[in-house]
Amino acid sequence: MQRDKFFKEIENLRHPNETLVKTHCSYCGMQCGMNLRVNTKTNTIIGVEPRYDWPVNVGKMCPKGVTAYQQTNHDDRILKPLIRDDASLKGTKEGFREASWDEAYSLIAKKFAELQSKYGKDTLSVFSGVSMTNEKCYLTGKFARVGLQTRYIDYNGRFCMSSAAGGFLRSFGVDRGSTLPWTDLHETDCLFIAGSNTAECHPTSMFRIWAVQERGGYLIVADPRETPIARRADVHLDLRPGTDLALANGILNLLIQNGYADEEFVNNHTNGFEETKELVKEFTPEYTSELTGVAPEKIIRAAEIYGKAPNAIVMFARGIEQQQKGVDNVSAYTNMALVTGKIGRPKAGVATFTGQGNGQGGREHGQKSDLLPGYRKITNPKHVEEVCKVWGITPEEMPQPGVSAYEMFELMEEKTIRGLYLLCSNPAVSAPNLNFVRKALKGLDFMVCADFYLSESAEFADVILPTVTWSEDEGTVTNLEGRIIKINKAQEPVGESKPDWQIQAELAEYLGRGKYFSHLKTARDVADEFRLASKGGYADYYGATWDKIDKQDGVFWPCKDENDPGTPHMFLDKKFYHPDGKAKICALPYRPPAEEPCAEYPLRLTTGRVVYHYLSGNQTRRIQFLRDMCPEPYVEVHPETAAKYKIEHEEFVRLFTRRGEADYKVKITEAIRKDTVFVPYHFGHEKSINLLTIPALDPMSRMPEFKACAAQIEKLEMKKVQ
Repeated sequence: MQRDKFFKEIENLRHPNETLVKTHCSYCGMQCGMNLRVNTKTNTIIGVEPRYDWPVNVGKMCPKGVTAYQQTNHDDRILKPLIRDDASLKGTKEGFREASWDEAYSLIAKKFAELQSKYGKDTLSVFSGVSMTNEKCYLTGKFARVGLQTRYIDYNGRFCMSSAAGGFLRSFGVDRGSTLPWTDLHETDCLFIAGSNTAECHPTSMFRIWAVQERGGYLIVADPRETPIARRADVHLDLRPGTDLALANGILNLLIQNGYADEEFVNNHTNGFEETKELVKEFTPEYTSELTGVAPEKIIRAAEIYGKAPNAIVMFARGIEQQQKGVDNVSAYTNMALVTGKIGRPKAGVATFTGQGNGQGGREHGQKSDLLPGYRKITNPKHVEEVCKVWGITPEEMPQPGVSAYEMFELMEEKTIRGLYLLCSNPAVSAPNLNFVRKALKGLDFMVCADFYLSESAEFADVILPTVTWSEDEGTVTNLEGRIIKINKAQEPVGESKPDWQIQAELAEYLGRGKYFSHLKTARDVADEFRLASKGGYADYYGATWDKIDKQDGVFWPCKDENDPGTPHMFLDKKFYHPDGKAKICALPYRPPAEEPCAEYPLRLTTGRVVYHYLSGNQTRRIQFLRDMCPEPYVEVHPETAAKYKIEHEEFVRLFTRRGEADYKVKITEAIRKDTVFVPYHFGHEKSINLLTIPALDPMSRMPEFKACAAQIEKLEMKKVQ
């Protein structure tokens, strides 16, 4: 009754012209439910409220979500197309002039045609992102392969979720980031969380995590830093960056040796157990401790807790995935669930904390270099034929697979790629080894960037096309559970900005490929074609209509037809997606990080997020409150390490690796290992930590090793910041 009274009082305080638009946050994979407050008289968003009816966050919101609406009507919005007339100013904000859409489209079509005529179709490339709707992600893949007719397309999920995808595909035969809904989390008996600073990166999950402990369950956290969630953990496995594979093998060995393996499940539903059992024997607690730096008694206790728990969920994030063995790390932690049979039922399974808003859906429908809609493989003739029927092209017209994101920059440097269409991504901040990447961008013959702000990457563009924010369009995204949800339009686009799907359909006309896109007049038109294109694939969205999504509070894929309610829990029938229906327990030899500390570079550098910023910071660094809370990056240093280098709190230091250097203010904290330093990665230009990171790539996912490289620190003779 008190709650009803509260909400009634809130309603009485509303502006007379105010209406609420149900939607979801624009940021991380939680996709928290929210209501945007819209002044119908002025057609502007004026505020936000949490949605207490949404089952994932039930009224919880983080600092980013509370302020997300402020990006839509921000003064920094690009309102008209921009053309740079002086190529010598590439890499700066200078030299742009406003232009009409017709002039911008005509110039792009002319330049792209000239490049393809001279160097071939594949001289053009598309680099995209997964903070877009499924419909936009789908159409971007089609635009690259049908509109531009190029093989070179990849996306920023290669720097985020690709290792999780590779590990799940190898272990399960299918990639869905969670085998169970988030509403199961607080009901399990044990959460084993590896490489996730959950309290800062997915804070609206925390009430469920604390509930596990409040019910008498257990929390185990593997992380080099004593993050807020690690401080509350029953066991904190404080491993060296880049050693997760050894830790997972060590725990798996103890699970097997101490009788926690589920023999019936292993024998009937998996392959690879005996080989894996033999391989992990050497990973005794002592040997695992030697490799990871974690005390043997912590490893033993973690294995005991997880092994004894009736139900348990293994969860992980970029900490284990952004390594040159990220796929192995994912499969190694997944082995724990498979060996103990704690999967394929409610309250037990495996889940990953998705970093980007549509990190799941955005990787399923054609933005990856080797994938087509529905998680079809571009190397599979049958899959190609199915998609070609929807697109109206012949299989012979389908381009071959391209290369991964970082490898595209290598091809730009080699002049194999000379043109770029960039959208929904900011690789001039987010890619590794940025000195190299920025040089590659600057050397392009012609670059187009579609964005709503002039990002660090847009500074390298010849043409900038103004796009809309998430609140000015509609469509679906797929959250970290695998739940397809609906984003609703709250206001009309500002200035002359347009949705990315509309830009691509219109640009295709100028490129002479309009017949493949001219029928797409609305976002729902794209949605209908997208659902059809995914039909029959592993990631089958065909039955996930917008009406069903609204009715059911989202639809979990696969959802094959109108009568299919979707699949909240995966593998309930104990059938996996490999041809024999069995999961794969993977024998995974340990490999150290690509770059270990040495006399010249004695420290381990790792990177990550803070609660106030998102990805490259292109959006959040413009929001005053978020900028005030975290205005600049910093380097975390342990007190003993600081004393060794004679560094004081808030002094400035120079951080070095073999690839670059940058200056940061010091934050002295006991929450970091003595052999490790940490820098958040949301900042651009000379403050970007990715000037220092290493482009060592995972052999399967092609994920760069953002989480571990060798570094050195040097005190600067500068005064403290006042």
